[in-house]
This record gives sequence, structure tokens and C-alpha cells, in this order.
Amino acid sequence: MTDGRSAADFAETVGSLLPYLRRYARALTGSQTTGDNYALATLEALLEDRTIFDAELDPKVALFRAFHVIWTSAGAPVAEDETAIGRRAQAHMADLTPNTREVLLLYTIESFSHRDIGSIMQISAEEAEELLTIARREMETSLSGRILVIEDEAVIALDLQSIIADMGHAITGVGRTRDGAVSLAQKERPDLILSDIQLADGSSGIDAVNDILSAAGEIPVVFITAFPERLLTGERPEPAFVITKPYSEEQVQSAISQAMFFASTETLNA
Repeated sequence: MTDGRSAADFAETVGSLLPYLRRYARALTGSQTTGDNYALATLEALLEDRTIFDAELDPKVALFRAFHVIWTSAGAPVAEDETAIGRRAQAHMADLTPNTREVLLLYTIESFSHRDIGSIMQISAEEAEELLTIARREMETSLSGRILVIEDEAVIALDLQSIIADMGHAITGVGRTRDGAVSLAQKERPDLILSDIQLADGSSGIDAVNDILSAAGEIPVVFITAFPERLLTGERPEPAFVITKPYSEEQVQSAISQAMFFASTETLNA
């Protein structure tokens, strides 16, 4: 039995890490709703039984390990979805080696070490490293398509274009403003949008994406932001795929590959 102070400290610790758990769960499921449901189930399990949170581990590792106990026991890795994107996602998922996506996301998006991933998934660090190698190989044969970049900083835009081209995707253009991005999407419908949040003229990448989707229909979206915790509050519609600035090349590659074949594209309200 813990006292009030230790219970309060535990709640504060878990609360501070929750945005990152939501980000991971959403990327894993491709859906804000489904990802948040898994995060909520983890919190409920912790309330019932604190022993699934291993206090000897780093708190983030312990929380993600508790999540994986729920994830692996649920038997429903992604949300049911009848959209065309969803059907393609399910078909592609069936061809992936088990546990590779989890390892890839934990390593590239959440920056866990092989040892930490082993603790989270209850496998050895060596097995985690092997699964990561397999995931990278399978990612290279992932879906390819046309990507619209919405980014106002020229150096970052050039870097993103280089990463995208190296992955074998085509670039439909780079929009520096809301109106510019919408215009590019009207000229050539992209298969994926990679968007910054704040643009040069004070306009919003979120608004640009919502304008594009309202006209073009469902398109996977990856958002880039320096403050992911501000987006992942659970208080409104939020993106399933978020990259944190400063990003690594591998993070961009992973997020694009995941989003390319996943079912749900959820954006933010302005």
C-alpha cells in the first residue's frame, strides 16, 4: 500500500509520459481513437495493479512495458476499417514479420535503445536488434507514392526532399504557405502529406492539410513539430503520426513508411 505522496508522484510521472505513449499507440494502430483506447486500457490496468509498472526500470520503459502487456494480450493489433487505405494496410500488415513494427517504432520514433526495447517487449536486446534489421529491410520494400511536403524553412524542405527521394517516393512539390500547399495538391493529388505545423506567413500547416483533405478525401498525413506534447493531449482530433523536431532521417523514413499503408488519417481541428 502506498501513501498519498507516492501515489501522487506516480500519477505525475505517468501523466508526464502519457503524450509519448499516445504517440506510439497511435502510430502502432494508425488511429487516434484506437491508439488512445490502448493507452487508456494501460492506465486502467495500472490503477488496478501497480505491480505491472516495474519500478526498477526507467519510468518511460516501465510504462511502455505495461502498455505492451495490454497490447500483446488484446489480440486486435489494428482498428477495424473498411476504407480503401485500411484494406491496403491490412493486406500489407499480413506480410510483415511479427513484432518488427513495434521494434521499429520504439527505436526510431521513441528513441529507445535495443536494451530498452528488450525490456519493453520482454525479449533480449539481441533479438530486438535482429527484429530492427528485419524491419528496415521490409521497410525498403514498403509502398511508394507521391508525397507533398508542407514546410517553410528551405534547408529543412531540401533535407526532407532528399530523404523522400532516397526512399523511392516522388515529390509533388513543396508548399511554404497554406494557400501554396492547397494549390499544389489541386494540381496533383498526393498519396501522403508531410507537413510542418507553423508556416512562414503565419498560416497553419494544420489548416492547409484540412483544406486539402476536405477537397481530396482521405490521404495519410505525417505532422512535424518541435512540441509533440502540445498536440497529443487527447482533448480533440489529433494526428496519428507525429515527428518531433529536430528529427533524424530514420524517424522520417519510419513515419512515412508507417503512414503510407495505414488506415486512419486523422487531423487537427483549427
